Amino acid sequence: MTLKIGLVSISDRASQGVYEDKGIPALQEWFASALSSPFTTLTRLIPDEQPVIEATLRALVDDEDCQLVLTTGGTGPALRDVTPEATLAVADRVMPGFGEQMRQISLKFVPTAILSRQVGVIRKQSLILNLPGQPKAIKETLEGLRDSEGSVIVPGIFAAVPYCLDLIGGPYVETQEAVVKAFRPKSAQKPVP
Repeated sequence: MTLKIGLVSISDRASQGVYEDKGIPALQEWFASALSSPFTTLTRLIPDEQPVIEATLRALVDDEDCQLVLTTGGTGPALRDVTPEATLAVADRVMPGFGEQMRQISLKFVPTAILSRQVGVIRKQSLILNLPGQPKAIKETLEGLRDSEGSVIVPGIFAAVPYCLDLIGGPYVETQEAVVKAFRPKSAQKPVP
């Protein structure tokens, strides 16, 4: 089974063409370097409107059968930032560890990381994650932090995503370990041929 990923950039101005969206290209580039398993992506560029965000997330999971949906943007405290509310509105279960880990990583760089409200949820057999809006922060939260020798000192959230997908009935996803090493208990690892 090929992993189907929905990528949603949520921005009033980018969706109106005021400026170029950088979130979706950053995510596409990251997945091209990070996954060794086959995958396809579906992209959506939408405004900060809660009903539109909810409808988009529902459609990507329910109609398009995406097993993984990543949003970028709309997770701060501004009045128009409603991505977490929309994500929680379509959730069957909340996965709070994802948001906690993203904030932990971002706090290593900026004290304002405590203002971010990213959430992770499960809808049916799909994992939906709210990521930061900036390409640098997207990469950092997915990959984690490394020391000067390249050893991981704070794991990125994507290390846990393949096993989460296993547990909810998604495809077996493998990563390029130089970018991010997927963690699975030994009992959940496929034998190497």
